[in-house]
Amino acid sequence: MTFSHLASRLDNIAPFHVMELAKMAAALEQQGRHIIHMGIGEPDFTAAPLVIEAAAKAMADGKMQYTSATGLPALREAISGYYRQVYGLDIAAARIVVTAGASAALLLACAALVEKGSEVLMPDPSYPCNRHFVAAFDGRAKMIPSGPAERFQLSDQMVREHWGEATRGVLLASPSNPTGTSILHGELGKIIATVRAKGGFSIVDEIYQGLSYDEAPFSALSLGDDIIVINSFSKYFNMTGWRLGWLVLPPQLVAPIEKLAQNLFICPSSIAQHAALACFEKGSLDLYEARKDEFKRRRDYLVPALVELGFKVPVVPDGAFYVYADCSALLKDGGDADRLVKDILNQVGVSMVSGLDFGAHTAQRYIRLSYATSMENLQEAVRRLGQYISQNQLRN
Repeated sequence: MTFSHLASRLDNIAPFHVMELAKMAAALEQQGRHIIHMGIGEPDFTAAPLVIEAAAKAMADGKMQYTSATGLPALREAISGYYRQVYGLDIAAARIVVTAGASAALLLACAALVEKGSEVLMPDPSYPCNRHFVAAFDGRAKMIPSGPAERFQLSDQMVREHWGEATRGVLLASPSNPTGTSILHGELGKIIATVRAKGGFSIVDEIYQGLSYDEAPFSALSLGDDIIVINSFSKYFNMTGWRLGWLVLPPQLVAPIEKLAQNLFICPSSIAQHAALACFEKGSLDLYEARKDEFKRRRDYLVPALVELGFKVPVVPDGAFYVYADCSALLKDGGDADRLVKDILNQVGVSMVSGLDFGAHTAQRYIRLSYATSMENLQEAVRRLGQYISQNQLRN
C-alpha cells in the first residue's frame, strides 16, 4: 500500500540528527569498536532502588489498571509536597497533571494553546522537539538567534523586539538542552511580565531544574499562577524509559487539558506512577542529591579539559548535563561542526552531536557534549579527542 498524500505539517518537522548519530555509533559498535557515548542526553544512573521495589510491588498487588487522566491523586499530592519542600512554593495538587513524559506534557500544552497561524517565540539554539510540537498544531516557532551574551536564552528585550501580531506566547527551557544554561531569575521575571502584559502564554520547560549546580534552584512558578511549567521524572529522578512527567497549570487550564489527556492518552502508565511515589522518600531524595553532586564533579572536570584542547565554552553550564562548545578553532577549511563530530566518531570512537538539530544560528560551529557518563569515560574521551586533534594537526 502506498500513501499518495501526507499531512503538510510533516514538511515543517525535521529529522532528529541526534538519533542518526546514535545509529552510526551503534553500527561501529557492531563492528567491534569501543564507542564512548556523549551524544544522547540520558543519565547513566538508573531508577532508585526504592522506585524499582515500588514498581515490583505495584505489579504484584495488581495495580495495573487505568488511572485518572490527570494521574494518581497520591502522586499529584507528592509532587505538590516536593514543590513545598524544595522551592518553598504552595502549589495545589489540583493544578498538577501527571503525563506520559515531558513530551506528552508539551503536546498537551501546545494542543490547548497553539492553532493555525500561532507564533511562539523560542531561542535559537533550543531542543528541536519543542519547535516541532508547535508545528504539529500548525503553529510556527519563531527562532530568535541567541548567543553567549544572553546565555543562549531569550531576554526580555528580545521578546519585546520580536513580538508580532501573530505571537501567542513563549516556550522557554531553564536549564536548557543543548546549552545547560539557565535564565537568570530577574530576567525570567521580566520576560513573563512582558508576555503577561501582551496577553500571551508562558510555557517553561523545567525538566533539568533539579540538576542546577551553582545557585539555589528556583521555579518559574514563583513568578505567578498563570505560568505553565513542564517537568519530568526522566532527568533528576533517572527514570527515562518509564515515560512519566507532569504539568503545573493555571487553574482555568486544568479542565481543558484533562479533556485532551482523556482523549489522547487515557492516562499515564499506572505502574510508573505507583513507582514514582517512591521518588519522594528520603532514601531516594538523598540518592538523587548524591548523583547530582557527581554530575557537577563531571562538569567541573570536562569544561576546563575541553578548553585546554582548544574548544571554547563561552558560558559555563549551570545545570543539566551538557556542554555547548564552540569548535571553530578546530575546523578545517570548509568544515563544519557536523563533519567534525562524524570524523571524530569514525577516527577515535567518541560520539557527540553538532548544533545542527538545535537551530541554524549555532549549527555550523557548536557541538553538544553530554557528561551523563562515568568519569572514567570522560577522561578517556578527553584523551581520544587530544589524539584526534594531534593526528589532524588542528592546533598550532
